[in-house]
Amino acid sequence: MLEPGAQQPGASPGATETAANGTAAEQAAEPGAARARAGYTPGKGKPTPKRSEAERRRRQPYAAPADRKAATQQARAKERAARARRMEAMRRGEEWALPRKDQGRVRRLARDYVDSRRSLSEYYIFGIVVLVVLLFLPALRQSLVVDYVLILMLAIIVVEGVYVGRKVVALAQQRYPGESTRGLRMYAAVRNTQFRRLRMPPPRVNRGDPV
Repeated sequence: MLEPGAQQPGASPGATETAANGTAAEQAAEPGAARARAGYTPGKGKPTPKRSEAERRRRQPYAAPADRKAATQQARAKERAARARRMEAMRRGEEWALPRKDQGRVRRLARDYVDSRRSLSEYYIFGIVVLVVLLFLPALRQSLVVDYVLILMLAIIVVEGVYVGRKVVALAQQRYPGESTRGLRMYAAVRNTQFRRLRMPPPRVNRGDPV
């Protein structure tokens, strides 16, 4: 039996040293191979930052105003800018900027239908001016002319509102079946009484355009 470190009979010193080096290399490679087989992931070389630190780096620095008056002015300036941006988007007809009552393709169809036609109801404001003038005339103050004019105006508004409401609902049910038309008649009738230039959202179609 040979002692540790003793050479075998007939073996050269060079062969013994080569065998020893090969055994040492295999032993050094075994932990790396085992880690690769086990799904080992090498380190990044630097510690992973905490979530709070990463969020703090992403935040932009904010310099708070020195006094309350400056803070109030800054807040009001931001609100004015936000309102102006929303109003500009509403004029362009962007859906996100519209009030809830104006959102949806059914309401958009109702607006387009009303804006594409001419109506007498949108000029009712001029009829009111005429009524006020008639009331100041002593000769007509006690007559029935003012009552007749008022009844005629109301009749025109009601008849056109009913007609427009029915047409809009029928058109919406034809193009968008299954979608709710609740409140659509009143929505179309009210827009029909508004002066065209003052309608909001602004008209997207011209008079006479097909809808």
